[in-house]
Amino acid sequence: MSAPSTLALADVFPTELQHLVGENQPLNERLWLGIGGPARFLAEPVEVGQIAKLMQAARQHEVAIRILGHGSNVLVREAGFDGLVISLAGPATSGLEIDGNCLRAGAGAKLTHAAIKTVGEGLGGLEHLVGIPGSVGGAVVGNASAEGRDIGSVVRSIDVLDESGQAKTISAEEAGFSHRNSTLDGFVVLNIEFELEPKEVDGLTKRMQKLWIHRGQRRPADTARIVMPFIDPDSISTRDLIINTGLSGLREGDVSLDLSAPQYLVTHENATSDQCLRLIDRVREQVLLQTGIDLQLNLQIW
Repeated sequence: MSAPSTLALADVFPTELQHLVGENQPLNERLWLGIGGPARFLAEPVEVGQIAKLMQAARQHEVAIRILGHGSNVLVREAGFDGLVISLAGPATSGLEIDGNCLRAGAGAKLTHAAIKTVGEGLGGLEHLVGIPGSVGGAVVGNASAEGRDIGSVVRSIDVLDESGQAKTISAEEAGFSHRNSTLDGFVVLNIEFELEPKEVDGLTKRMQKLWIHRGQRRPADTARIVMPFIDPDSISTRDLIINTGLSGLREGDVSLDLSAPQYLVTHENATSDQCLRLIDRVREQVLLQTGIDLQLNLQIW
């Protein structure tokens, strides 16, 4: 349950946290789709320990909470989000540190930055994920996959906060990784430790560059206002599925599926969240009708 929007910042957060929180802050500029209303409260912690305190204060006043990485798979309605959004994009939660064969990554670090850094250190295991938008934390929660290998296969442990704001470390086995999925949805992921494999830098670099170029060629030219709304089913890519069902370029108002890369939803000028949701529903309905496949969302809807 969300608290009434009449609650002011000072009613919810103790004095020592108030400088971290803004009221009625726009979210659209933080999201790849570039649309949506404001957050009632938006917090940008500068220390990891502040996250638990922010969560505890919000829960005490029945204020709903959402965690924001780099906004590559988030759709916010025009009414906005009447709760607390905690951004993990700041330095405290986006660091990348290498120790031997291990990478320790903050949840808010960009996935591509993690791939580039590890390749430069001669460590293999993340290079196939280069060019995939979003944060490391989001990739781990969704068990991002490319080239037949998922990110969960190189995860050693994950530092999280549970629903009560208590810190704990869980193993890769406890994270329950499966195809494009995990059991981490109830947690706030803070840091991830990856166990990687030493390899020759030149070979890794060439592989990464080839994949990056290939991925860029399959992406719409305007990468600032796109999202991949669906998870690839086990048996076929979403791209091929949409092409085979004749839905490439499908449009709903100022929102469309890209014509050549229809796995991407593109928002044009004057696009709205309602148009996005209607287009998504049309695609899911037609794919299910024609193929029997129920497409699952890769998109968080606030």
